Formats: sequence, C-alpha cells, structure tokens
Amino acid sequence: MAESMKGLKRTCRCGELSAANIGETVTVMGWVAKARNKGGIIFVDLRDRSGILQVIFEESECGSEYFEKASSLRGEFVIAVVGKVVSREGAVNENLATGAIEVRATEIRILSESDVLPFPIEADSKTREELRLKYRYLDLRRPDLQEKIILRSKITQSIRAFMANEGFLEVETPILCKSTPEGARDYLVPSRVHPGSFYALPQSPQIFKQLLMCSGYDRYFQIAKCFRDEDLRADRQPEFTQVDLEMSFVDVEDVIDATERMVAKVCKDAIGLDVQLPIVRMTWDEAMNRYGSDKPDTRFGMELVDVSDVVKGCGFGVFTGALENGGSVRGINVKGEAEMPRKKIDALVDFAKGYGAKGLAYLCVMPDGTYKSSFSKFMTEDELKALVERMQGEAGDLLLFAADRLKIVRNVLGALRCEIGEQLGLIDHDKFNFLWVTEFPEFEWADEDERWVAMHHPFTMPVEEDIQYLKTEPERVRTKAYDIVLNGVELGGGSVRIYQTEVQEAMFEALGFTKEEAYDRFGFLLDAFKYGVPPHAGLAIGLDRFVMLLTKAESIREVIAFPKIKDASCLMTEAPSVVDDKQLTELGIGITVQEEETTEE
Repeated sequence: MAESMKGLKRTCRCGELSAANIGETVTVMGWVAKARNKGGIIFVDLRDRSGILQVIFEESECGSEYFEKASSLRGEFVIAVVGKVVSREGAVNENLATGAIEVRATEIRILSESDVLPFPIEADSKTREELRLKYRYLDLRRPDLQEKIILRSKITQSIRAFMANEGFLEVETPILCKSTPEGARDYLVPSRVHPGSFYALPQSPQIFKQLLMCSGYDRYFQIAKCFRDEDLRADRQPEFTQVDLEMSFVDVEDVIDATERMVAKVCKDAIGLDVQLPIVRMTWDEAMNRYGSDKPDTRFGMELVDVSDVVKGCGFGVFTGALENGGSVRGINVKGEAEMPRKKIDALVDFAKGYGAKGLAYLCVMPDGTYKSSFSKFMTEDELKALVERMQGEAGDLLLFAADRLKIVRNVLGALRCEIGEQLGLIDHDKFNFLWVTEFPEFEWADEDERWVAMHHPFTMPVEEDIQYLKTEPERVRTKAYDIVLNGVELGGGSVRIYQTEVQEAMFEALGFTKEEAYDRFGFLLDAFKYGVPPHAGLAIGLDRFVMLLTKAESIREVIAFPKIKDASCLMTEAPSVVDDKQLTELGIGITVQEEETTEE
C-alpha cells in the first residue's frame, strides 16, 4: 500500500552524493532500478534523473518493519529512504558516479507501487520503438534518453543567456495565425465564432518578427513552436521548435557573426566542444558543384568532378545525349574500390535510380592499370585516359558517373557520395563540421505549377547587383540568404529581408502574384512597411536537429519528450482522434467519408 511523504523531505538527488557526504544522514527518493535480496541484506539501486545510488538494508540497522518493506520491493516502485552515507571501501563501483559510497538505510516508505513493466527500463533499449512510444512516460525514464532531454534543457538555457547578454528581447508571437499557402501545407484550425473561416498554426514566426522590427524592437528572439503538415523523416516532425531571431539595421555579416558566437557558446556549454570561428563559408553554386548538395557533409572528400567537356565528342550516347539536351556529365572517384563486386555496384545503381537517375556508368581502374567499364567499348583509349585523368583516377579507383539534367546529376551524385562514405566508413562521426552556405538562388522552377517559386520565402532580399534581373531573368537572381550546416544537415537558415516597396512588388510580380493577391496574403505586412521600416535580417535554427546532432542521436524523436511517428500520430495519446458530433456542429463542420474504390480481378 502506498504511503504518504508526510514528515519527510528530500535532502538531495541520488546522483548528487559523493565521498564529501560520508557521515551525513540523508533522505533520498526515486525509483527502484534493481533490488537484490541476499538473505540478511538487501541491495537496492535507487534511480532518479541525476543517476543511481546504492542503498543497503540490514535488519539490525533498519529494524524488522522496514526490512520487511524492503523485501517487497520490485522494479519501478517509488520509495523514500532515510539513511547514512558511508564509504564502500573495497567495493567501489567504477561504473557509477556514486560508486565510492552507499546509503545504509534506517527508514523506508513505499510511496507508489508498479505493475509489471511492458519492457525493461535500460539504456540502449532493444525494445521496438513503437512499443516504447506507446509507453513514452516509461521510455523517458531510461538514463540515456534522460541525458538527451536534460542536455536539451541545458542548450536552451545557454541560448537564452547568450541572447540576453547580446541585447535580444524574448517576445512570444501568436500560434493562431492567418493561412498564407506558400511553401509547406498549413495545419488549419476552424473558428467557432467565424463559421467557415480558419486559423493556421505558424510554420514560422516570420511575418510577426518582421513586424516587430517595424515596431522598433531592434533585436528579437524566441524559442518558438512551429508546425508543418508534411511527410515525416528521421529529422522532421509535424510540430518542432526553432531558435528564431531577427535584427534591425544589419546586413549578412551581422547575423552570421551573432549566430556563430551563439552556436559556439552552446557547443561549449553543452558538450565542451570548441567551435573554430569564423565558420567556413561557401556559396550555393560552389556547394552544388563540389558536393551536389546545398547542405554538404564536409567530413570527407569524394567531391563531384565535371567531365562534360572531356566526353563531349565521345561515342557513348548516354553522355552525349545528356549534353545535347543541355544536361551535364559528372562523376565521383571512390578511391581504392576498383575491385568492388558487381553486386555492390548494381546496388549503387539502384540507389542512384531512387534519386532520379536513369542509370549509373562506372569505370574501374584496375590494379594493373587496365580499364573495366560499363561503357569502354563506346570510347577510344585516349578518351578513356583523358576521362581518368580529369577524375584524378589511379590504379585501384572506382569512377562513377551520372549524365542527365544538371539538377538530377547533382542530386544523384550528392546522395551517392554520402551513401558510399557511410558504407566505406569514410565519415568520422566524432567530428563536427560547421559550414555556411550563402548566396542561394532567389527562385526555383516548380514543374507542377509551371512558375517560379521562392526558394526561401517571398521576403528574401536579392543581392544588390541582381535586383535588375527580377522581372527579366529570375534564374540569375542570387539572394542575401545563408544556411548554417552541420555534418551534412541543414541546422538553420535565414536572410536579409526586402524592405523597399518597389523591390517587394517586383518580387511578387516575378512569383506571378497580382498586386491584389499579394495584398490578400500579406497586406498587413505590406501596410506596415508604409510607415517606416528599418533594414532587417534574421535566421532560425532547428533546435530539435541541433540537439540531435550534438547528442549523436539516430532520430530526432530521441530528443523530443513526446514525439509523433511517421504518420504524424501519437501512439501514447492516440492523437489525432475522432471528436464528438456536437463539437463539429458548433464549428459548422461535416465529415465526408470517402469509400475506397474496389476493382474486380
């Protein structure tokens, strides 16, 4: 039967005790991680968020009543213990922070009992994730998961301390917003008092933080909850948290400088990592040409090589056909893998097809200097030699090539180099390589809509000398945008914002918005700009991703207390769920059940 805490007060957490406390009488409380009855003596591992402490019960010290209670203990019982801290002397446990001491109990209270657990509470759990997420409150007791959640708290505290010291104001922005369908899908919230109208949950505080700059708040930040109705991946959730900031009277350098110093402080405070400043920078064009990605993993080489001019006149139709259609031919050099089994090469070809490739050409420079290739019969010896030289190929190297539209070639080889780097163990997972990618294109072509769309958002300032191309050659326009990348993952990004009316109107025109459509979506922001708006810029960093990378977690779900799964549902609470008809009636909403079509075989 559960007992009361009345008269007892915890004096410290389990993991806070050390040899300095020997001789003290303490009161500790927590969960029974393990209980071992050795006859006349009972050993209990008592656990709370700070760690594990060994407690010993001997009938001669605690009396028969308390010894009997200790004898009934099972895993995850919640208990309070009063006892004396003593040295373990010759029985020190080097694996525990409290391994040099133990508590000799004089009193115990069983505050709560536990049913048999659906899975053991242990680090590096082998229990399938679906079961652990269903009982997430139990999963969160695991010490390795607790370390990540505690570190997340430490990181947010470090961020707030830095921002306050730099003169940033923490301002909360609304969760119920106006839907502006540009980019990812919004989560919509129906309004009861405005039938037929909907709020949207914010994908970011973008517009509000720009309005705060219009309002003269100069430096804003927020650890903001954001929402996007999109497909999930290992590093993506429908609701996520970002470190959001905006600054007035600044340009690119100011935002990058503040962000770098904040990131360096967080890394030092959280894991003792010294980040070398300034962080390396690379333009978007350079990143795409060298790595095939705008978030390149620079922990290893295997960079892309353009061989279009070398193969331009060769007899291999795959190469020449791609070039004749305005495409590109590029390759990567997999050092020392010329004798990779054909089965593995075929698997790489299939992998490349998953990223849009029609196929993958390969050339093996064998140890004896001869060539083994999927296309050598279509090229002369001199052409093959020139190709190998351009690729800096040596005996023992495997050369892989993609030929298609430039966008596809970059995408394929960018993904392929990362896959091969992982397979061959070329990536040092103890390294933290930060990188700035700058000067993104302002627009990208959307095949579905057959129009230019903003690569970031419609308020991104073009590079000054490219403003002239907004209406005539949008593909040439570069932006004052910048992403910060860590180990091949986009950590965050931002830009200088458009604040001149004429530039903003030209931007909307390039995106295909009429003046009326622009005002319908963003009228309140455009109106605010009529009343004196300062030059401003900002950035947002994904807090969940940042913590995931710093803790080397395999999934973003490991650093979020109560995450969703791939279909955006919560296994623990069973959200989303059906609601009462009464609630739907109040909102003026009807549910239409769509029956699946059946087809006769």
